[in-house]
Amino acid sequence: MAVNGRGLLRFAVLSCFYAVICHICTAYMSVEEGFKRYWPLDDCEQCKKGQEETYFPFASGRRDHSYEKDFDIIATYSDASGAIRISAVKSRDLSASWVWDSPHDANHDQPRNSESTESSFQPDKKSEEHTEDLTGKHKSGEVGTNYIQMSKPSPVKLKRQMLRRERRNLRAAELIRQDKENDNQMQTAAVERSKNFDTTVTGKYSIWRRDYENRISDSTLKLMRDQIIMAKAYASIARVKNESVLYASLIERAKENEQAIGEANSDVELHPRALEQAKAMGHTLSVVKDQLYDCLVVARKLRAMIQSIEDNVNAQKKQSAFLIQLAAKTVPRPLHCLPLLLATDFRLRGLEKEIVLNKEKLEDVTLYHYAIFSDNVLATSVVVNSTVLHAKEPEKHVFHIVTDKLNFAAMKMWFLVNPPRNATIQIENVDDFKWLNSSYCPVLRQLESARLKDYYFKANHPSSLTAGSDNLKYRNPKYLSMLNHLRFYLPEVYPNLDKILFLDDDIVVQKDLTPLWSIDMQGMVNGAVETCKESFHRFDKYLNFSNPKISENFDPNACGWAFGMNIFDLREWRKQNITGIYHRWQDMNEDRTLWKLGSLPPGLITFYNLTYPLDQGWHVLGLGYDPALNQTEIENAAVIHYNGNYKPWLDLAVAKYKEYWSRYVMFDNPYLRLCNIRD
Repeated sequence: MAVNGRGLLRFAVLSCFYAVICHICTAYMSVEEGFKRYWPLDDCEQCKKGQEETYFPFASGRRDHSYEKDFDIIATYSDASGAIRISAVKSRDLSASWVWDSPHDANHDQPRNSESTESSFQPDKKSEEHTEDLTGKHKSGEVGTNYIQMSKPSPVKLKRQMLRRERRNLRAAELIRQDKENDNQMQTAAVERSKNFDTTVTGKYSIWRRDYENRISDSTLKLMRDQIIMAKAYASIARVKNESVLYASLIERAKENEQAIGEANSDVELHPRALEQAKAMGHTLSVVKDQLYDCLVVARKLRAMIQSIEDNVNAQKKQSAFLIQLAAKTVPRPLHCLPLLLATDFRLRGLEKEIVLNKEKLEDVTLYHYAIFSDNVLATSVVVNSTVLHAKEPEKHVFHIVTDKLNFAAMKMWFLVNPPRNATIQIENVDDFKWLNSSYCPVLRQLESARLKDYYFKANHPSSLTAGSDNLKYRNPKYLSMLNHLRFYLPEVYPNLDKILFLDDDIVVQKDLTPLWSIDMQGMVNGAVETCKESFHRFDKYLNFSNPKISENFDPNACGWAFGMNIFDLREWRKQNITGIYHRWQDMNEDRTLWKLGSLPPGLITFYNLTYPLDQGWHVLGLGYDPALNQTEIENAAVIHYNGNYKPWLDLAVAKYKEYWSRYVMFDNPYLRLCNIRD
């Protein structure tokens, strides 16, 4: 059947129009429901009058009582920080300024509404403080806000928040990954470094072991020592728990292990049955562990044992320090014998009035003059012998030796019987210097004071291992002797000399020293080798910089220098009144608060900014306390110095350094043989 084309077209147009009308009606009903739930009120006169009526937004300004009821209004918004906030209010609690407004209202686009809507996204301070509590307060009828914007969060803001969260999660995961990678790299590097460690010495089990032992060779010895420690720990726990059988067994096994070890320092020195005893001890410990082991108890006991061992070690250190000081201050019998024999022969031979040879050389400024202040005959002879032996022109060298009354005769007798080759020797008694009295010398006045005598001689003063042990080295009798302080009076002792080389009695000369007299000291008074290395041996080590007298006058980082081999320009000394500077500082230190006892601290002060640094090769120190000095530096040095407690004439001496000193001792001398002084 044929259909009219125009009729068909009309039918299609009507169908489309009908579909559009249906779609619009459906959308309008959905929008109507949405506005009915969320659109805010504007100006509602019924609300102002307190009438409980609801204004339906889609009525044309007329009231519809079919919607008159109270319902909850939920509002969501984003605060200034971007966080989502939720508020809940009752519709009856809204102020009179809120009305339901239709999107088709004629006033919808007016500035008033747009401004209200725009400002609603900027919550005021009051609503921002109380928004989180609105839901709870609404139930008790306490909510009363005048300006609330009811709107869903913007999709753009939600998207930004989601992206921020994703970025945070990604960043956290990246940091965790990097941290794990760093840990793995550090562990790998530590393992690689450990492969290069030399454990032959540093890996020793005990600090009392012999040097250069192999760590692997004493595994059994280490095991047995560890077993003894654990046996003692478990034995203590067993005794507390009244396990007498276990206690006796552990003590017995520990004693057997100790006997098996004995004095052994390596597995080679152990008894052949030591390994069997170690296995038996291991079995005993495994049985005891099953019965007594408690992690906290064992850990507590081991900590107590460590503390006890540390206390014992500290006590042993104090005792060792005391004994070393005692040995250093005690004169060995052979050295005590030598001056007695010499003094006896000197008196028996009647040599008191012996004329000094070459007296005219004693004040000749063209010669090389040395000052040695000592009460040790043997040590002084080594200084003179080693100096003369290396001198190119020994006849031009003059030695001025000052000693005390007790050793004056012995010193004179030694050099009368054993005169150095062509050199001139002058022996003087410090007690003959009448100008050196307490009225002139502050140190002598202080040494004669009752307070200092109490410090040294009072019976109940702290000593040995008590509180005074820290200052043991400053209780050495040499600090009471004026021979130790006479170096600050060189111009008074030798008024006619221009330059003099001061030498301690614990040095050995290995080269010709005459070039020292030709050094241009550039107006300085003291020529010495500096001893500071980085922070070591600087002024703050010797002086009390907490005292303003010190801190205001000296630099704590100033470099220290060595007493023991010093070239002094006596002309500059007199010109700058160095002795007066020394007296002034000694008077200020009468209470011993500026520095400790000794001659170096006042020397650093007296010659501050007046010391010329000599080349390090002239003077090498430390042979009296440091066993790890560079052997090449020692052999190439002009002067080596045994400063410290391990003097070369004592049994305490470092064995490998003693040869440098003993080669200048005349062991075939009859006096040395009679006193049993041997190499």
